[in-house]
Amino acid sequence: MTANENIAHAWITAFNSRELEQLLDLYADDAQHYSPKLKDRQPETQGLIKGRNALREWWRGAYDRLPSLQYVLDTVTANADRVFIEYTRRVDGEPDMLVAEVYDIKDGKIVFSRVYHG
Repeated sequence: MTANENIAHAWITAFNSRELEQLLDLYADDAQHYSPKLKDRQPETQGLIKGRNALREWWRGAYDRLPSLQYVLDTVTANADRVFIEYTRRVDGEPDMLVAEVYDIKDGKIVFSRVYHG
């Protein structure tokens, strides 16, 4: 497995175990994250947040809102500077949702991530 594939697996593991600091350690300090859910829930962001503190607050809020939230990794495709993953979002009482996410990697850290919901 390549280093960037390892990042994808580490991301899923940290997210599902709610190890927020381990999850954040995968990101550069000034990382940016784009999500249509951010755009819906926090329209003032236009879907984009910047920095680990913003990521921490976003995911902490998701864990609080959705205590059963889990991601099941389906596929990982990686090259030297980018990772593409597909996973299934599972929340009790909601239909499963296919999600794709792309990570731009620099110096072993995620510098930009963007989410696509199916």
